[in-house]
Amino acid sequence: MNRPLPLYLALRYSRSRSRSTFTRFISHFVAAGITLGVLALIVVTSVMNGFENELKTRILGVVPQVTVSPQQQSTQRPQPLADWQAVQQSVTWPAAVRHVSPYVQSEGIIQGHAQLQAVLVQGIFPHLEPSQNILRERMLFGQLDSLRVGEYRVIIGRPLADMLDIQIGERVRVTAAAGQQQTPLGTMPAQRQFTVSGIFEVGADIDQQLVLLHGADLARLLRYPENHVTGLRLWLNDAFESAQVSQRLAPQFAAQGLVVADWQQRYGQLFAAVRMEKGMMMIMLGLIIVVAAFNAVSALIMLIQDKRSDIAILQTLGLSPRRIYLTLILQGMYSGVVGVILGAALGLLLSAYLNGILTALGIHVFSAGVALPVVIQYSQVFAIVLAALALTFVATMYPAWRAAQLQPAEILRYE
Repeated sequence: MNRPLPLYLALRYSRSRSRSTFTRFISHFVAAGITLGVLALIVVTSVMNGFENELKTRILGVVPQVTVSPQQQSTQRPQPLADWQAVQQSVTWPAAVRHVSPYVQSEGIIQGHAQLQAVLVQGIFPHLEPSQNILRERMLFGQLDSLRVGEYRVIIGRPLADMLDIQIGERVRVTAAAGQQQTPLGTMPAQRQFTVSGIFEVGADIDQQLVLLHGADLARLLRYPENHVTGLRLWLNDAFESAQVSQRLAPQFAAQGLVVADWQQRYGQLFAAVRMEKGMMMIMLGLIIVVAAFNAVSALIMLIQDKRSDIAILQTLGLSPRRIYLTLILQGMYSGVVGVILGAALGLLLSAYLNGILTALGIHVFSAGVALPVVIQYSQVFAIVLAALALTFVATMYPAWRAAQLQPAEILRYE
């Protein structure tokens, strides 16, 4: 098969045994450095993607992604949303919204055998919740549907149950800060005993912070009128579209005195921190590729010194400076291409089997049975490969251009 002359010459020089040992070592060092950098970037970004995905699944699968609720005055008792069915039917929901359900919510305190714990008390209506709900999947004991009107049952997280020393069937006291009741001692927060009917474990801080009641039971505890709730909860196809959905819905609800809020107001800093950490890791590991790519300059310069006479002879035989430039660019890119291919292949392989490899080596990052989350995004892998190749190309441009400007008469005079 006929190859373009610059490519043929570049491959001949790259595979030549006549190069000095040190020149070959530098070329191998460049390829190894790029391999290591690409491999590390792919593995680290895949793990960070996994952590971000776990946060998205575990936290955003539990907390409201977008809420619609009455605008509150700081000096007044929180006002509930009246006739939520009419509000739900009065709006054309965007396609990004996959489900809408009412909820009742209050800050509160739960008391068990051992101690008190501040929690977020959330009232849900199990029959109105979406079928695909992470809480249904993460129930360790009991079921989400065990919450029934008038039975005053509660579902709590496993870490919270351990902290309170509470088991299924035992009773706890729940105090809701947003509710009020009159006692001989004056106005006190509303409280009542509930029976623990379920225990869940999502695997996030929410396990210690969230307490689930039936929405009607919590509404009664908060002294809400009939058919009143705290607001509407929106489930989205993509939780990261919450800001766009909120902006689109806000004008429709403003006239009704309702406020649209999204999860980023409460948990946005957590995800921003994860993304910033991922960005910093990519920058630091990317420096490995930068150093290795610019080591290609040294390798190419030494090759040019070794092959000065060859370059001069090729010029006298009629090879244009442009073709000499392309030949040296391709030769300089050779180590980069080899390193990128090896790094991408090893990085994808290591990412795919990372947990198995760690287990085989006896390395346990987390407790037994908990795997390191890994999500490979091939668009990121493609971007890493392109960036590494681009850096290598840029690094070889100047020495190749200088070599193409050499005068054959000056070189051959001293040969």
